[in-house]
Amino acid sequence: MFKRATFIKSVYKIEDLPPPEYPEIAILGRSNAGKSSLINVLLNQKKLARVSSTPGFTQSLNFYLVDNKFYFVDLPGYGFAKVKKDIQKQWKVLIERYLTSVRDFKILLLIFDIRRKPDHLDRALIDFVSALKLPYATILNKSDLLSPKEIIQQRELYTKELSLPSTCEIFVISSKEKTGIEPLKAFLKKLLIL
Repeated sequence: MFKRATFIKSVYKIEDLPPPEYPEIAILGRSNAGKSSLINVLLNQKKLARVSSTPGFTQSLNFYLVDNKFYFVDLPGYGFAKVKKDIQKQWKVLIERYLTSVRDFKILLLIFDIRRKPDHLDRALIDFVSALKLPYATILNKSDLLSPKEIIQQRELYTKELSLPSTCEIFVISSKEKTGIEPLKAFLKKLLIL
């Protein structure tokens, strides 16, 4: 599906963004929702995106070029990051400037830990991307840690609490067990017309 992925660069300042010559898929979510793990699973490379047990490990916009056709962009997380407030503020400015810059955003993948109850930070993320009028899909990760009944309940909870529109694609996955990944890949491939 996605054959070859290469790490291009880490961006700490908006001036250092690579030229917008490829379509982009940006991944946003909490510090421990599994953004890097998702990239590794989607691209079938175990150590492409660095995974850490320490929340807040991703501190830059990390660009990965896939098959010389599009970028996956891993953004700094929010919420649990054990970093200084001024660093978190820098991340916020970087993310906002990136998402409001002129890029070919195909979709934003908003990833959440399905075990958690959505809170004001999750709601703020939805409100922010909605205000930008950027297309997004919702990914509920870590489904291997819940029963089928709990998964249904949590999916309904996220849909309600975040006021997700009926047109919003929702994918329930487990990066660890690689369940739910194929439908997500097929969705992205169709979106990118690959």
